[in-house]
Amino acid sequence: MSPTREFTDKFAVSLSLLCLAHCLILPITLVLLPSLAVLESEAFHISMICIVIPTSLYALSVGCKQHKRHLLLGFGITGITLLILAVVLAETTKGAYGEKFLTVVGACLVATGHIYNFWLCKKHTCSTDPSDQSLTK
Repeated sequence: MSPTREFTDKFAVSLSLLCLAHCLILPITLVLLPSLAVLESEAFHISMICIVIPTSLYALSVGCKQHKRHLLLGFGITGITLLILAVVLAETTKGAYGEKFLTVVGACLVATGHIYNFWLCKKHTCSTDPSDQSLTK
């Protein structure tokens, strides 16, 4: 497994966890520390999307080329689509709870895709490594 692809999977999972923390923990934190209100702005959401899209698409597409499980790319694309919808629709159509729901489900799908992608790439690398003695037994 290439170090770049491994890093991007781990980075993408971290971004998904950051999205979850942002949606679930930030409202409580904002009540306690009003100076963190800048994190609730649309600029933060758009910035996160701009980081998540290329990172996720790169890591998942390279991983899918290696392990041939293209369903994981579907998980990632579906999750990214939900994250984009959460930003685009914001609170106008679905309300604050709808936006949070789309974001949480989207982040979970992206994270799930990356976790399985990472696991499958690790497994694929081990099974094709000529120094792996478990295949010769």
